Amino acid sequence: MRTYSLDDVYETRKRRDSWWTVYFVDPVACRVALPVANRTQLTPNGLTVLSLVLGTVSAACFATNHLVAGALVFYLSFMIDCVDGKIARLKGTGTPFGLWLDYVGDRVRVVLCAGGLAYGQYTLTGDVRYVVLGAAVAVLDLFRYVNAPQMKRVREAIREERQQSEPEPAEDTDPLERVPLARVPLARAPQGRLPQGRLPRGRSFPRRLNRYLARHRVRAHLISGIEFHAAVFVVAPLAGVWALIPLAATAGVLLLVNEIFLVYRMWRFTRRHAVASSQESREHVLV
Repeated sequence: MRTYSLDDVYETRKRRDSWWTVYFVDPVACRVALPVANRTQLTPNGLTVLSLVLGTVSAACFATNHLVAGALVFYLSFMIDCVDGKIARLKGTGTPFGLWLDYVGDRVRVVLCAGGLAYGQYTLTGDVRYVVLGAAVAVLDLFRYVNAPQMKRVREAIREERQQSEPEPAEDTDPLERVPLARVPLARAPQGRLPQGRLPRGRSFPRRLNRYLARHRVRAHLISGIEFHAAVFVVAPLAGVWALIPLAATAGVLLLVNEIFLVYRMWRFTRRHAVASSQESREHVLV
């Protein structure tokens, strides 16, 4: 049986991931994945089931008002959930069923923990706001994970439509005409000057920030589903009861803003495609 090194495990990390995973989970998950890969026969699906069991334990801790224990077990559950993906990529043992199990297991864990947190605080205080909190967390999480694959389907459908609508070049077409405009090199500008409309390389703050984040494998967003879970089920319970509603509400608003922004970008993408398609249709009619 092959012996894996820590560098092998590092190679299984995603090219870009959430900042919570990169900075607070991967450093632990990689070191846990190494002995799991070399010294056990645990499968990715087995690790996913273990993660779900730990998620259920976390929900039970929240329901009995053991917030710190619930937060620590939830972190452990999420960390194991990251380990299963690393083992699957490391050993090449991932399966389509494993993808489904991982996806559904994440949703079940969040719903259980949201329900446990709401139940525990409501029975302790009688404050109905905790019931609203649990329901809102579950709904936001489900919306996030239903919305993402649907947006992906829209983009894939548009790309397929573009590929089908692109005419094949004739045999006597000038080779230069077949080169996409984006690949044609720009004429070199005189020294000390840049082509009009282009920013100096490295002087755009968003560009520099994106390069920095890419070097550190961090996706360019403030909060996604992973950071939302961390805020609600790890950071807030560790901070104390006083932080549950304010931190969860803040994280929920930021998550919703992020989702609205992603939907807006998708809408602009579809609009550009519609405009391009209508222009191509008019050109075909004129020709």
